[in-house]
Amino acid sequence: MLKLYDTQSGAVTPVEAADGKQLRFYCCGPTVYAAAHIGNFRTFVAQDVFRRVVELGGLRSKHVRNLTDVDDKTIRNSVAQGIPLKEYTATWTNKFHDDCQSLNCLTPHIEPSAVAHIPEQISMIEQLVDKGHAYASDDGSVYFRISSYADYGKLAKLDKQNLNLGQTANGRADTDEYEKDSVADFVLWKGRRDEDGENYWNSPWGEGRPGWHLECSAMSHKYLGADFDLHSGGVDLIFPHHENEIAQSRCACGGHFSRLWFHITHLLVDGAKMSKSLGNMYTLDELVEMDYSPASLRYLLSSSHYRRPLNFTLGGLKDATSALNKLGRINKQLAKASGAKEPSYRDFCKKQPVLGIFAPAWDSLEDDLNLSEALGHVFSGIKGMKPAEMSCDEATQTWYALRFICEALGLQLPDPDAQVEAPAQVIAIAEERWRARVEKNWAGADELRGKLSELGWSMKDGKESYQLSKN
Repeated sequence: MLKLYDTQSGAVTPVEAADGKQLRFYCCGPTVYAAAHIGNFRTFVAQDVFRRVVELGGLRSKHVRNLTDVDDKTIRNSVAQGIPLKEYTATWTNKFHDDCQSLNCLTPHIEPSAVAHIPEQISMIEQLVDKGHAYASDDGSVYFRISSYADYGKLAKLDKQNLNLGQTANGRADTDEYEKDSVADFVLWKGRRDEDGENYWNSPWGEGRPGWHLECSAMSHKYLGADFDLHSGGVDLIFPHHENEIAQSRCACGGHFSRLWFHITHLLVDGAKMSKSLGNMYTLDELVEMDYSPASLRYLLSSSHYRRPLNFTLGGLKDATSALNKLGRINKQLAKASGAKEPSYRDFCKKQPVLGIFAPAWDSLEDDLNLSEALGHVFSGIKGMKPAEMSCDEATQTWYALRFICEALGLQLPDPDAQVEAPAQVIAIAEERWRARVEKNWAGADELRGKLSELGWSMKDGKESYQLSKN
């Protein structure tokens, strides 16, 4: 059985379906105002591995992940570019879906958008006002009264004695994202402002639009009810976003809200926090342009424990490519020795294979998703493996076991013999090196071979020509 670290209790806890039938969980999705960067995808890939381990372990799931298509960022950018909000966010929603598909992420069972659930959000605000947990201001905005909820701060473990409920000038936070150490009544409904353009809806409090924190509460309640099994997101969402979700959800709807909280730690780039000023906020497209595959990025994002910072480097991505190619070679050898039908993810969800030498890898995955340890067991298992010397049955069992673990990690294994078209830059260096070799400029040829290696390519010389291969 899978066990995870629960942020609220601070303990590693069994992941179980409250109804004994279906694990119901909610993931905070992207704000669709730009292309998601690799830090975002660290969270989404970890959530994908979580779902895979749940389902491959024999438990059905109900996965809900929202799309934030109305907030400060989406409105600001769409207005600045003169594009209707719906059209603007649709472009980035489609881009997000394409990237998820490239990274082999399972599609959520339900993917609600904030704009499509304005009535549900208004209804929740009305309940909060009626129960005395929220109040309207003079400008038509509505705020949640933090002092009305005694357990505020429990998830983030805020010190109640030092909790100042009026740190802002008016004791209110009227933006969707405010300072991490700011504790103030937060906005549920934002009264219409000139800078919002035509992005507003009618409500009992006048024209306006919902606050960011409210969206997830309304949508999770609609599709999962007042009580569900698990809620997930990046650690940066613990406070204030998830803390606010808990407060408004419990006060409006009763119930416990989420039983478990699964948070994923930040991704670092070259040892530093990602930021635009440092120029280290890579997107998937940027890495593909640098000749790295989505499968290699998926491997790298799946290679570290979700509760530890993952330091992304281009060197680490090259290592991930080499490791994936090694698995691809063993996979192809086992498939050939087996002669069996290639299994699918859905096949494994119905029946788990005999794991044999890869059983420790599965145990590591069920032990708080210890991904690095699981991969270590995989490579220990294939070390010295000679599929050609196996019987058909042994090869089939070993192949299915390896594929099962790879499906749990969401790894798409490459065909080592597939022809890969080299980019123009690589071909140019190879041609220059060939000329240097013909001219017997051995030092120059060696230097150019080194440049090819840095780009992740090898060059094999023949009598009349050369052959390029990806490392």
